[in-house]
Amino acid sequence: MKFTLRWLKEYLDFKLSPQELAQSLTMVGLEVESIEYLGKGLEDIVVAEILDIKPHPNASKLVVCTVTDGTRHYNIVCGARNMKVGDKVALARAGVTLPPSSKFPEGIVIQATRIRGELSEGMLCAENELGIGEEGEGILILPETAKPGSKLIDVLDLDDTVIEVGVTPNRPDCLSVVGIARELAAILGKEIKYPDYNVLEGTENIEELVSVEVLDQEGCPRYSCRVITDVRICPSPQWLKNRLRAVGIRSINNVVDVTNLVLLELGQPLHAFDYDLIHERRIVVRKAQQGEVIETLDKVRRNLDKEDLLICDAKNPIALAGIMGGLNTEISEDTRNILLESAYFNPVRIRRTSKRLNLKTESSYRFERGVDPNGVVKALDRASELIRRLAGGNVARGRIDIYPAPIYPKEIWLSLDRLNSTLGTDIKAKEVKKILKGLELEITEERGNEFLLRVPTFRVDISREVDLVEEVARHWGYEKIPLTLPLINMKTQRPEKTRILENRIKEVLTSLGFLEVINYSFEDPETLALFSTLVPLRIINPLSKESSVMRTTLLAGILKNVSFNLNHQVQDIRIFEIGKVYIPEDNSLPKEITKLAAAATGRGQPELWNKEEFDLFYLKGIVERILEAISVSEQIKFEEAHGVKFLHPGKSAKLVLGNETVGLIGEIHPDLREHLDILKPVYVFEIDFDRLVSFSTPEKRFSSLPKFPSLRRDISVVVDENLPVAKILNEIKKAESELIEEVSIFDVFKGGSIEKGKKSVTVSIILRASDRTLTDEEANKIQETILGRLNLAFGAELRKT
Repeated sequence: MKFTLRWLKEYLDFKLSPQELAQSLTMVGLEVESIEYLGKGLEDIVVAEILDIKPHPNASKLVVCTVTDGTRHYNIVCGARNMKVGDKVALARAGVTLPPSSKFPEGIVIQATRIRGELSEGMLCAENELGIGEEGEGILILPETAKPGSKLIDVLDLDDTVIEVGVTPNRPDCLSVVGIARELAAILGKEIKYPDYNVLEGTENIEELVSVEVLDQEGCPRYSCRVITDVRICPSPQWLKNRLRAVGIRSINNVVDVTNLVLLELGQPLHAFDYDLIHERRIVVRKAQQGEVIETLDKVRRNLDKEDLLICDAKNPIALAGIMGGLNTEISEDTRNILLESAYFNPVRIRRTSKRLNLKTESSYRFERGVDPNGVVKALDRASELIRRLAGGNVARGRIDIYPAPIYPKEIWLSLDRLNSTLGTDIKAKEVKKILKGLELEITEERGNEFLLRVPTFRVDISREVDLVEEVARHWGYEKIPLTLPLINMKTQRPEKTRILENRIKEVLTSLGFLEVINYSFEDPETLALFSTLVPLRIINPLSKESSVMRTTLLAGILKNVSFNLNHQVQDIRIFEIGKVYIPEDNSLPKEITKLAAAATGRGQPELWNKEEFDLFYLKGIVERILEAISVSEQIKFEEAHGVKFLHPGKSAKLVLGNETVGLIGEIHPDLREHLDILKPVYVFEIDFDRLVSFSTPEKRFSSLPKFPSLRRDISVVVDENLPVAKILNEIKKAESELIEEVSIFDVFKGGSIEKGKKSVTVSIILRASDRTLTDEEANKIQETILGRLNLAFGAELRKT
């Protein structure tokens, strides 16, 4: 929002400098983005009168002018032809430096010089050479009243400052000079002087001249208009041109310029129609028909949607409501009678149409943010009187104002106690009342420290008590609000069991060279189908097909990580992830399960010279380390995994807790590796982390060092070669002898003297008693018991050679 300092002072008497004004506005939330002195660099440009114009003797396209600044005559060579003797023009004398402009981007120093043999002692300037406009076809012709020798900045009102304020979308009331003045009045504690809204009306009644019908009251809650007859369309007076030029608006004619002036002054968009071009002198406000076309003032034919709002006459659309007028009723030099429109349109409808058509105007910018529905008539009357003064004519008596459902000011209670509690302040009631009064928030009722406030309709941003608190805070001063730290009661709290165990697992894996990965919970349904027959939960609005379902396993994402790294020449990979999977359930939300998964390929210890490749037993050892770290290793058994389609049938196992499978471990099936474009063996595991947590204890229990020595017995038994050695270990542990301290596999051997189809398994058993030294007899007895159980369970026989 741009305005000039002089313009603002017409509504409020103050003596702040531009910098002080900028600081004051910025501190209440109206950030000043720029301050520009209009006459900068033009202080030495003066008014000159043309005394004589002669053709240049040596150049047919040039003329030689004799001008005077009131003190002496100057000889000026000029290429323009739009001037005549007696015109007042802008003279840059020799030695003057012109500021940067569209014609001279870096500025220029004017020098006395000879042009094709004729002396030129300066330059007669055009708008684009002075940087005050874009017109460059001819030189700038000044008003006849300008006196030779006077400064150009005085004649064109350039001795002024333009201030630009960045207005936030919730403050459309500040998209006007009066709105800025209203804010400043509240800051300074002064009274604002509003424009004069009185209209000198003629004798002809408006109802005899035009009729209005609003068919879409949702889109147009209020529509007002006046008729002004016998106007004269001509250029605007210099003061109006200067004011519009200062804020970046091109002057068109006296009528259109008035509508633009009032738009900037009051924030209410207006539109003037050529009354004589309105069929049947009838206005109809309605929705557009699907595919209907209107040609707007920019000479573009626009195809409309059925939700677009139109201003029409008895036959055709004549304006795109709230955005731009139609070319068929444009104000021209031949216009003699006008219909002036002022309305309140639905902000949502205007924004939707403006965005769809990619048509942004000063009007749409304000309507889509919300203008004051009760300021419509004020703006209409203000513009009507200005047009009467500047274009002559007669304003018809009365106005048409269709406002079937008036919008009344809101009433909101404000509690002083809640205000101070929210802000952390102790603002007194007297100060609060002063601020509210300055903002034109009327107190209609008081109950102790509570006030009932009537909020004017131009403040569309105030709808709740907290909005009133913000208003007080803005004008009391954010910088005055004390800085306080929130009170926080600190108390110790034991970490959750889940968090303790998760951290413990991460420590184990990272110590073994694994890196943690974090993948999205969204997956490709085709990829998930390779790992599970579960139908995954579909996402309603997926980013892509590859991310259209919720994952049911972590392995899909982990193997994508492996493939990506292998394709980027990373050959030794060890990664893990702890995250949720989502298992669909009938007629309810999915079941969320936290799982632990890992993948490894390449060398087992890449930092050493050891070239041994990662294998299933290496990964199984890592899983055992994890189970030991969270104290569930004694409860978990490894058993053969049958029917797991994504794992190698001979190199896989399941983790069993009681009778429940809680995890899988193994080598990825070669067919799946080929599908994923992985060329080397990859070993993975996935475990139900939640189930491990439920059986685990974070606490470690330590026992005292043994006082008595242990005994070791190595037993070699011959069993079927397909028998998993884990079953042998489990069967030995079932002996439930308190003297068995540790059981481990010592050796597995095939061939030699071992019968075909059989294998020799050597088990090492550590025996110890806590209260005595064991004898050989006791150890032999336990050994015999173990051999008996193995024979009974698996037909195992003691190896003799």
